[in-house]
Amino acid sequence: MGDNSDTSTAPSPAKIAAQEDALLKQFFAEVSEVERDNEVNRILSCFKLNPFDYLNLSFDSSIDEVKRQYRKLSLLVHPDKCKHPQAKEAFGALAKAQQLLLDPQERDYILNQVNAAKEELRAKWKKQLKKDTASKLKSLVTEGKFDQEHEQSEEFQHKLKLKVKEILTDQEWRRRKMAMRISEEEGRLKKDEEETKELWKRKREHEEQWEGTREKRVSSWRDFMKGGKKVKKGEIRPPKLKTEDPNKSYVQRPVKRG
Repeated sequence: MGDNSDTSTAPSPAKIAAQEDALLKQFFAEVSEVERDNEVNRILSCFKLNPFDYLNLSFDSSIDEVKRQYRKLSLLVHPDKCKHPQAKEAFGALAKAQQLLLDPQERDYILNQVNAAKEELRAKWKKQLKKDTASKLKSLVTEGKFDQEHEQSEEFQHKLKLKVKEILTDQEWRRRKMAMRISEEEGRLKKDEEETKELWKRKREHEEQWEGTREKRVSSWRDFMKGGKKVKKGEIRPPKLKTEDPNKSYVQRPVKRG
């Protein structure tokens, strides 16, 4: 016997989208100005390195959930709708958070830090279980369900959020230190390069000046060799030969005649 269900009566995607828009409009019509202000304040108080925090989402939220939540919150704090003086700033923070979570590389980086935080908390949880025999037995009997319930608890999620904040802060500090070192090294190399250029510039200028006086030097020497003409002022004079010996330090040896 065939299936009598009529699939033609299922709502189309366009109709579903229209229904969601209607619900959103109804929701925002009921939202008070106080609620809008509270949301702006919440966004501005979020940890800056955690985009999930801005969108008020859990770390395992999907891409579609990110898009829906952004649309909802951005309409809530939109500067045209919200009178809060920092609504524009909150609106921009939401846009940046969504951009980060939609970027595969940025999203993977954040989720890697989340996984590192989870592993650290799980290691601590296992140590606690060793001390608590009853909890350890319960974990073994339930075949891991007890551990899953623990990770879904508000206590674990709160600890996870704090641990992620700690790890992201540490990574950001390391990144800034590395950027500072790179900047300092680039500055040192640039300074060395400028000093080398200046040195070569001075050397080139000196060589050009020396080359420029070649004719004067050659002319002065020729004049001297021709008859000891007086050298003009500013020209280079050859060294004067010493012909006197007042201290009688020069002794002429007798010359043998043949």
